[in-house]
Amino acid sequence: MLIEQTIEKINAMKLFGMRDALGEQMELSSYDSLSFEERVGMLIDREWTDRENRKLERRMKAAKLKTPASLEDIDYRASRGLDAALMRSLADCRWVTSHSAILVVGPTEPTT
Repeated sequence: MLIEQTIEKINAMKLFGMRDALGEQMELSSYDSLSFEERVGMLIDREWTDRENRKLERRMKAAKLKTPASLEDIDYRASRGLDAALMRSLADCRWVTSHSAILVVGPTEPTT
């Protein structure tokens, strides 16, 4: 089977992450030493990651947040009384599985 036909089928199935990973594998000789199973696993991992990223992008767009923000962007030097260790522990979301709740009090964005 010609690679062009394979890529057309991959596109038709909307496996864009897998298509991109296949292109990388074909271009770089470093993949030649990997087994078939490892290469297929890498293709599937790329597709999985690509789909998860697209889902996140859709959700972020649907959220219509005024300002894009992430935990990595928090400035703990500001005098807001934020504890970095506490924020990291909240970010792992164990509070959800333990059926706890979080109450955010005060401004959630810096004032200018």
